[in-house]
Order: sequence, then structure tokens, then C-alpha cells
Amino acid sequence: MHVGSFVLAAQFPGQGHGEALHRAVRSAEAAEEAGLDSVWLAEHHFVPYGTCPSAVTLAAYLLGRTSRIRVGTAVSVLPTAHPVALGEQAALLHLTSGGRFSLGVGRGGPWVDLEVFGSGLDAYEKGFPESLDLLVRWLREPAVASDSGRFRFREVPVVPRPSEALSGVPGPEVVVACTSPASVRLAAERGLPMLLGMHVGDEEKAEMVALWRQCARVAGRPADEVYGAAHVSAGVCQIADRRTDAVETLVKAMPGWLKHGLEAHVTVDGRARSMRDPLAYTELLCGLHPVGTPRLCADRLAATSERTGITRFALLVEGSGDLAATEENVRRLGAEVLPHLG
Repeated sequence: MHVGSFVLAAQFPGQGHGEALHRAVRSAEAAEEAGLDSVWLAEHHFVPYGTCPSAVTLAAYLLGRTSRIRVGTAVSVLPTAHPVALGEQAALLHLTSGGRFSLGVGRGGPWVDLEVFGSGLDAYEKGFPESLDLLVRWLREPAVASDSGRFRFREVPVVPRPSEALSGVPGPEVVVACTSPASVRLAAERGLPMLLGMHVGDEEKAEMVALWRQCARVAGRPADEVYGAAHVSAGVCQIADRRTDAVETLVKAMPGWLKHGLEAHVTVDGRARSMRDPLAYTELLCGLHPVGTPRLCADRLAATSERTGITRFALLVEGSGDLAATEENVRRLGAEVLPHLG
């Protein structure tokens, strides 16, 4: 089992952007010190829900500050980026880090970001498969041209070519954030592992893994790829000597951040949007994920893995909103939970 942290660089009420980003960096460094396997970095624009606007840039910084841990994006928002530019950045990080970089990509939302970056609503609603295919080609082929849809250009060489320096490693892994059957099918047909969100529980994640396998088989993917796909489950982790204390920590801090952060989203076309009740959502997360004593947290992770077949986890550890408490949470995850998992 591979347990990592999920870093949002969340701006809790009363905090500044710099404080949120400093906590994000320190929690990633603490994750390596604690023996965690990976750190996954979120990306958001114009909202305090997460203050990192470029997950790939923060990944570069953290790869330079660490020596062992894998660093991934969860996710780089593909509709607001040119897939070739993102592919070049991913190749650069893959080569310079010795293969420690993972590229997670997703559709994002129908937010004003699409207006600001000039990609338009169509890039979100229809353009994700085209962008994903171009990105994967860039990371796997020596030269690439494109003559379809949004991207039209003559053949150009891939420089740097991500497979050049690492024998037997074709390039950085690409993980796709999946929230619907359509996105599951999209990832499965390309043989790309999924990142499944923290808002869904074990049963729904197990169903998504089963659908992924079914679609991958129909698409003719090799059996070892179908059953060996390294999907990632996102969740929340808060450790305390008593479960009630762990829940209380999150219930005190997270609703204010969720309300403050999620209300700031603005749709690009003025469409109506609904928002979860922050307290109810926090309580839901506490019920779905490893929140409680070290033994309970280990058992929760083991149960999720057994039910879903997923062996990689990205756990939000900054739910307290406090730097010292976050560092202690990460330390306990490494020292008191991982030993129970083998």
C-alpha cells in the first residue's frame, strides 16, 4: 500500500495566501520526513479554496526540496492549459527528478478561468479528450503533429524527450481525475489510472474501478494493465488519541474554509450552481475516511483497499488549518499508521 498526502494549500478564514502556501510546502517536506510515499498538489484559480494556481510549478519547487518522495499534480486543469506546454513541463520534471513526478490531469469546472485564459467553455464541455490525447502523445512519441480541433501545427520534435534518460521508463505517469462514467470510460480506453475524489465512498469507488476494468477490456488493453492499474483514492486524514477529538478538530476548522472557498467559484456562463452544506460535507468526510485513532485510520485504509482494489492514497492532512497541527498529523500518519499497513 502506498500512502501519500493531498495538498490543497487551503486558505482558512483569517489566513493570508503566503501562510497557506507555507503550510503546503512544510506539509510536503514533513511527508517525506515521515516516510510517506507521495504528495499530490491541487490547482485552483481565483478562489481561497486552494491558493496554488499552478500545481506543476509547485511540484517543481518541491521536487527540488526533497530527495525521495514522489510528487504529483492532483490535478493540472487541462482545459486551461495547452497540452504541449504542459507536456514539456512534465517531461522536464520527469527527467530532472529521476522519475519522481506524476502528472494528474482533470477537466476542472465551468469556471471563469475559461474566460480569463481564453480557452472558452467548449474546451471544458467537449475538448478534454482531444487535449488528453495530444498530451499523452507528447509524452510517449519522439515527434508530434496535430491537425484536429483546437490544435493544429506541423510536426515538431519532442524536446526534452521524457523517455531518453530513464531506461525502460516511457515517461511520467498520467493519472486522470474521474467523477463520472464518461470520464471513467475515457481513462480506461487509454489505459490511464484514475484519481477518485474524496467526496465518494468505497462502494462508489469500487463501482468505478469495476467500470474502468470493463471498459479497458473492451478497448483491448492488456490484462496486466487492466488489473495492475495504479488508481489513486483521495481522502481526508486526521489522527488523534480519540476519534471524537479528531472529528472535533475538522468540524471546527473545515466548514469555515469550505464556505469561504467554495462560495468564491464563479461560473463562466452564469449557470446556476449548488454548493454542499459545509458542516454536513465535513461530517460526511469524517465518516468516509481515516479520521480517528491510528488503529482506526489504518483499518479504514485497509478496508477501502480491500473493497476497491485501490492501493494508492492521497490524504488531505491540513484539515485543521494550523501549521503545527498539520505537521504533527503527518508525523503521526507516518509513525503510527503506516506500520499497521505493512
